[in-house]
Amino acid sequence: MQKILDVSFARWFKLLSGLFCFGIGIALMKQSQLGLSPWEVLHDGLAKASGIQIGTVSIFIGILVLLLWIPMREKPGIGTILNILMVGTVTNLMLPIIPIPGQLVWQIVWLVLGLLIIGLASALYLSSRLGAGPRDGLMMSLYRRTGMSIRLVRSAIEIGVLLVGWLFHGAIGIGTLAFAFGIGPIIQFMFHLIGDHELASNRSRT
Repeated sequence: MQKILDVSFARWFKLLSGLFCFGIGIALMKQSQLGLSPWEVLHDGLAKASGIQIGTVSIFIGILVLLLWIPMREKPGIGTILNILMVGTVTNLMLPIIPIPGQLVWQIVWLVLGLLIIGLASALYLSSRLGAGPRDGLMMSLYRRTGMSIRLVRSAIEIGVLLVGWLFHGAIGIGTLAFAFGIGPIIQFMFHLIGDHELASNRSRT
């Protein structure tokens, strides 16, 4: 508890604003109807199959992924827990507010905005250094235990969840490809933008 109280306002702001923005970015990509990131394809497919909101599915999956940390002896931070709870909740809240565009040009605008906001959100919450999200933590744990590169571990995980999401008819499209190829460079740029050059340089080596 004392460690939480000792966290500076700036770090709390980065964490909370980043997680809030993450939910907005996901909602924008969802409403663009041009495709989602691999994990969100999984969430979307399971949401369609179960009738549960996509953000709620995201929370459930986040909890299940966090349980995988136990045998790997990973320790979650406050940011890990808030990541699970906030991103899905904000996504659910924003979906009724953000309209589905009626024209392709606005669908593309929604998609690009979603990618940029998710990139900024990732840079903000990661630079708070208050705990990785459950999916990022799983990736890092497998990276340390297998000796494979982070790129290879991340690709294997995301291809796996994408295939499961596809089987459940999750939203795959040009947005999925744009996320796969664009999110890394966007996050790296956002690290530079917010002044965290240490993480920007680390990101480029992953």
